[in-house]
Amino acid sequence: MLMKLKKNISIIAVIMVTCVSGLWAGDTASFVDLGFSPDGKSYMFGQYGVLSPALKPWAEIFVVDVAGNDFVPNGKFSFTDNVPISAGQDGSGVFYRLVSANSETASRHGINFQNQGQPLYISLDKNPPDSGETIEFRDFVFDKKYRAELVSSVQGKEQNIKSSFFINLESRTGNGQVKKYTIGNPRTVRAGVASYNIKKVLIDANGDSIIFVIEMKRFSDSGYNIRYMIEAQRL
Repeated sequence: MLMKLKKNISIIAVIMVTCVSGLWAGDTASFVDLGFSPDGKSYMFGQYGVLSPALKPWAEIFVVDVAGNDFVPNGKFSFTDNVPISAGQDGSGVFYRLVSANSETASRHGINFQNQGQPLYISLDKNPPDSGETIEFRDFVFDKKYRAELVSSVQGKEQNIKSSFFINLESRTGNGQVKKYTIGNPRTVRAGVASYNIKKVLIDANGDSIIFVIEMKRFSDSGYNIRYMIEAQRL
């Protein structure tokens, strides 16, 4: 009985070590949808994670003017803790502290944390698609079909890599009305970013604002990190 108990404890210990190693092995951010203003003209999101190999938790939050597809003035906040995380932690505590410290900004722009985006598309693919690949999704509430094409340009490699992208979006209503948009600026070149992937597409409750959550694969000394940004468009 004692030998069986020791064996079970050993198995649990191996599982715990494996989970912790998996948590610390990569530097991958977690994306958080913090919600829209009631009119859908402002949007707030954040991300957090643990720096590798330092194991220091970090967090960022952003408030976006959807029509301008840009941050509102003084709408970017970030914090990195000097104290490494303990086993089993994921850095979310730093994120919640940052959100709480900047709740006044969220309130000033009318952000409602319960007014999160309705998902129209979620990618389950761990590998980013090739540039130029088209995704299709549908908004059943407002009877619209969408086609989106992410077009990227990548130059260099490893520490010298740099890239840019934009999104071609087409919407079609049930009665056949078509609108086309170009979202993002292809002239904005980002150093260190190797690829982009449309991870999610969200829409506000009014159906007037669409958000593309972009997963970026970014070069670092310890490998490639995953970070997030968004592209926004008023429809």
